[in-house]
Amino acid sequence: MASTTAAAAPAHASAGDGHDAPLEASFDWFEYEGSDPADARYAPGPGQFRNPVLKGFYPDPSVVRVGADYYLVNSTFGWFPGIPVFHSRDLANWTQIGNAIDRADQLDFGRHDLVNGVFAPAIEYHDGLFYITNTCFPACGGNFVLTARDPAGPWSDPAWLPDLAGGIDPSLFFDDDGRAWIVNNDLPEGGKERYPGHRAIWLQEFDAKALRTIGPRRVLLDGGVVPAQKPEYVEGPHLFKKDGWYYLTAAEGGTGEMHQQVVLRSREVTGPYEAWADNPVLTQRDLPRDRPLPVTSAGHADFVQTQDGDWWAVFLGNRPYPPNAGHFVNTGRETFLMPVRWEDGWPRITAPGKRIPWVLDAPALPAGSAPVPTSGSFAVRVGFEGRQLPLDWITVRNPRQRWYRLDGQALHLQARTVGLGERDNPSFLARRQQHQEALASTVVRFAPRRDGDIAGLAAFQNEDFWYLLAVTRENGAPRVVLDRRDGRCKDEARTGTRLASVPLPAAAAGQPLYLRIRARGAEYDFEYATRQGQWRSLAGGLDGTLLSTAVAGGFTGAVFGLHAARRESPL
Repeated sequence: MASTTAAAAPAHASAGDGHDAPLEASFDWFEYEGSDPADARYAPGPGQFRNPVLKGFYPDPSVVRVGADYYLVNSTFGWFPGIPVFHSRDLANWTQIGNAIDRADQLDFGRHDLVNGVFAPAIEYHDGLFYITNTCFPACGGNFVLTARDPAGPWSDPAWLPDLAGGIDPSLFFDDDGRAWIVNNDLPEGGKERYPGHRAIWLQEFDAKALRTIGPRRVLLDGGVVPAQKPEYVEGPHLFKKDGWYYLTAAEGGTGEMHQQVVLRSREVTGPYEAWADNPVLTQRDLPRDRPLPVTSAGHADFVQTQDGDWWAVFLGNRPYPPNAGHFVNTGRETFLMPVRWEDGWPRITAPGKRIPWVLDAPALPAGSAPVPTSGSFAVRVGFEGRQLPLDWITVRNPRQRWYRLDGQALHLQARTVGLGERDNPSFLARRQQHQEALASTVVRFAPRRDGDIAGLAAFQNEDFWYLLAVTRENGAPRVVLDRRDGRCKDEARTGTRLASVPLPAAAAGQPLYLRIRARGAEYDFEYATRQGQWRSLAGGLDGTLLSTAVAGGFTGAVFGLHAARRESPL
């Protein structure tokens, strides 16, 4: 998380009430490994790749090609840093090169739900400059555009687009004549819905030098391609051009299991647009729900043409774990890749009734690689030897001070009086859960000073749904504990419910304590060790569905992270 805070206090500065000196928890390393049933069942052969290409919470992908290079961005909602930027040469292997929102003063996520923040970004390139159009919702500014000469950053501060203040999902298109246009989702003309979820896709010209919209707005698509069916939430629009046709593509049906992608075309950028009679071009909604190893909720696609003329699409999908009856997904909405087949001038991603393949032939591009794997089964170890966190580490909302430091080959978190259950920015750094079967482990050194001081390893979906495996102090003695917050329990304290507690030797305070959380689909296990490798179970087989979006709500995914907090000083 390099350069993620602007003028921030140093990590060793006190951030509490001033009654005692700063308290820190130190983590020497973090390990993550995972696999999925589909990885074992479907093995790619020579010249093939696995779906999804970005596992874990990487939704709403948008892609652009510049020469032989491809760049992709995703939504991050209320997580910081926001909008990861990936690079690839072959569309199948992606390397994160930056975060477009990496300064705390670029956007203010406030104390809103994590489902708010930065929605579906769209990336474009023109005349030496990269553009990201995006929405910060609900109260952090509306629609905006960022620019950068280098996609790795730095990216500019937001240039706000007040004409689009009521909508979401803006996407930029540069025509052959150099004129630029923005499409976005908004309420229909008149600002009133004819039915719940009634939305429209709008078009407006964009001044790429002044970074502002100009001219009148006009509706290109009202409701969806079959208005009589009252399609919900047409959104995520993109424009592209091929063979003299302007193609408008958008998602319908919301981002759940009824998600689908539709396409329209016109000879003029301003329309009118004709819908393809064989829509949708992508969906899994027409498949039986009880199918084995399903990919669901496919949609929100973006199209790209390779330098050799082939067409591909990136899109989001879900991988629920059994039983699918509840559509439980802990890994969030992920990025998939498929070729586009053209039929009589229309683009097709999936044929009706066809499943999204787990393994398929790779694009006809020079084979690439990813230093940090994002697909298939893999293991990653972070040793904290450097001066910066890996780019894929995130925290909750904007940090308003520097509460962590990397020093002495360890990560040190300042224990502040902000817990995981607060709608704020706790001392919490996390990495996405990317597999249904996953293992996260770490070693912590922490000497609690008061009862309630706590530090450890969390499995976290949002401030209302999490587990925390940690070392703390109870009645003056160190203990290893497991706390859980289940937002379905309306009277539960923000510190959660203590599910298990085991005493540690008095001399263990400040000594290494090994912590491990294992995800097994719908069940999670929690283990600890005072000596490396000598694991003991603290609790096993606990309900993991509370970390799913079906239970916790929202559009994000579960993470594993490191946390420290301290009890407020007594009056």
